[in-house]
Amino acid sequence: MKRTATGAALAAGALAATALAFAPSAAAVTPTTATVTAACGIFGGGSATLTATQSGTSSTVTLTSSAITAPLALSANSITSTLTLANSTGSSRVFSGTVNPAMATGAPVTVGPLPGTVASGDSLDFHGGSLKMVIFGITVTCTSSAAQSPGPFVMD
Repeated sequence: MKRTATGAALAAGALAATALAFAPSAAAVTPTTATVTAACGIFGGGSATLTATQSGTSSTVTLTSSAITAPLALSANSITSTLTLANSTGSSRVFSGTVNPAMATGAPVTVGPLPGTVASGDSLDFHGGSLKMVIFGITVTCTSSAAQSPGPFVMD
């Protein structure tokens, strides 16, 4: 009887170790926030913060800027945004959607979280990419002339 119990305990332990070895690891992007200087033509520009998340091959990026302001009062989910990030390891990655909070005239602009697809090892930077926002049928394009700080988003 003691032999059977010991054998069962060893088998259960081996199974648990195997399950742990094959469990999916938590994917993480580093850094999770970065600062860029965005230039949006006649719509202004200045410092903006990008916040990234990652879960496997899915990622989101949110852009917030008090230097870029809403030209008019905007209702929630009324800005169609396409954020393209340059990828030093391959093709650019695109994050897009119609996701924004309601904003009063002159309020800081926030778009996102915009969903996109990434691969492990991607190194993504706003510099070399762009943000296109369509607001009331008018396209606003923002770019950056310098790399984001503290560095690119590196996907796990």
